Amino acid sequence: MKAETLATGDEILTGAVIDSNSAYIAQKLEETGIEVVRHGCVGDNIEAIAAILKEISTRADLAVITGGLGPTLDDITADAAARAAGVELVFDREAMSCIENFLKTQGRDVIALNKKQAMLPEGSECLFNSVGTAPGFVLKISRCVFFFLPGVPSEMRMMISDGVLPWINKLQKGKKSFSLVKTISTFGLAEAAVNERLAGLTKKFPKIKLGLRARFPIIYVKLYVRGKNKEKADILLEKALEFVLNKIGNFAFSADGESMETVAGSLLRKEKATIAVAESCTGGLISNLLTNVPGSSDYFLFSGVTYSNKAKIKVLGVSEATLKKCGAVHEETAKEMADGARRIAGATYGISTSGIAGPGGGTNEKPVGTVCIGVATADSVEAYRFNFQFNERSRNKMIFSITALDLLRRQLLGKTSETH
Repeated sequence: MKAETLATGDEILTGAVIDSNSAYIAQKLEETGIEVVRHGCVGDNIEAIAAILKEISTRADLAVITGGLGPTLDDITADAAARAAGVELVFDREAMSCIENFLKTQGRDVIALNKKQAMLPEGSECLFNSVGTAPGFVLKISRCVFFFLPGVPSEMRMMISDGVLPWINKLQKGKKSFSLVKTISTFGLAEAAVNERLAGLTKKFPKIKLGLRARFPIIYVKLYVRGKNKEKADILLEKALEFVLNKIGNFAFSADGESMETVAGSLLRKEKATIAVAESCTGGLISNLLTNVPGSSDYFLFSGVTYSNKAKIKVLGVSEATLKKCGAVHEETAKEMADGARRIAGATYGISTSGIAGPGGGTNEKPVGTVCIGVATADSVEAYRFNFQFNERSRNKMIFSITALDLLRRQLLGKTSETH
C-alpha cells in the first residue's frame, strides 16, 4: 500500500509553525509496512484543499490529513473533504457525543462553535478523540482511504495509535508486510566519507535500502528492509548491520540510533563509574547533554564552568604558572582542569574543554575551532588538541562537546583514539 500525508493550515504553509506531524505519521505508517511516497502542505483555502484531496485520491491507497478540524471559521478541512467526495456535510451524533464527553471531563459547556465540529462529510466514520474537542473521521474518496486528524500533535498522536493503526490493520486483511529500520549513530567521519565506506552495501544486500541523515555533528546510517516474512527480514538486517559496523569501525558508537551522551552514560553506569566536568569554551553544554539523559544522577557528580583564568585557578586548582606559560587553550591546562574536576568531586573520570569557539579570538597558532580536551582518571591524565574548520560559535561548541564525550566513550571502552 502507498500512502501520502497532507498538512493543512496557513501557519504551516508560511513556516510560522514547523510541521512535525508528517514525520511522526510517516514513521508510524512505515512501521506497519506501508510505503509513504509523498508529503504535502496546503493553506487554509477550501478550493485548494479540495483539489489536492482529489489528486491524492487518484494515486494513493491511504492518506493522513492533519489540521483544520477546530471550531473556528478558518477550520475548513471537513467542508473541503465533503467537496472532494461530492457529498454534503451532515450532523454526526457520534461526533457530538465525543465532543460532549470530552468537554464534560474538562468541566466545560458545549457552545455553538463546538457543534460545527460535529458536521462531518456524509458517508464518513467518526474517529474518537479522547484528548481534545475535534473528532477525526475516515472517508473514502475514489480508491483512497483518507484519515482526517486534528493538527495538535498530542491529539494527532493519540488518534494515530487508537484510531488509525487499528483501521489500517483491518485494511491490510492479513497481508501485512514488515518495514524494519536499523539506525547506526556515527561520529568523526564526514557524510561523504561514511558514504564511501559503505559503497558496496546495496550491491551485497540488494533488498536493503541505505540512507544517511546528518544532524550535526552526528551522521546516522539508516538501513531499511521490507518483507512479508519478519524473521527473514530481521536476519537480513542483522547481516547488513554487521557489514556497516565492520566498515565504519569505532566511528560507529551506537547500533540503536542513540545519542553520544546516552551511550557515554550507559558505559559509566555499566562500569559503576562517575563523571565530573570542567568546561570553559563549551559553557556547560557537555553537562547539559549528560544531564538531559534520564537517570544521569547515577553517574554525574559535578560541573564547573570555569570561563575565566581566575576561576580555573580558584575552583579547579589549575596552576597559575601553567596558565602563564601555556595559556588557557593548551593541553597542559586541559589536563589540570580535568584532574581538578575529578579530584574535587571524587569522581572516577574527569573531562575538560578549553578552546576558541569564535567567531573572533583566534590567532595563527590557535585559530578559531581549536579546542584542548582533557580526560582524567585516578591513574593518568591525557589531553588532546583538535582544530575544527567551523567559524560558527554554536557549531564549534557542539562539536567540542561531542568530541569530549567521544573521548570519554573511547576511554570507557578501552579503545585508542582515532583521528577525528
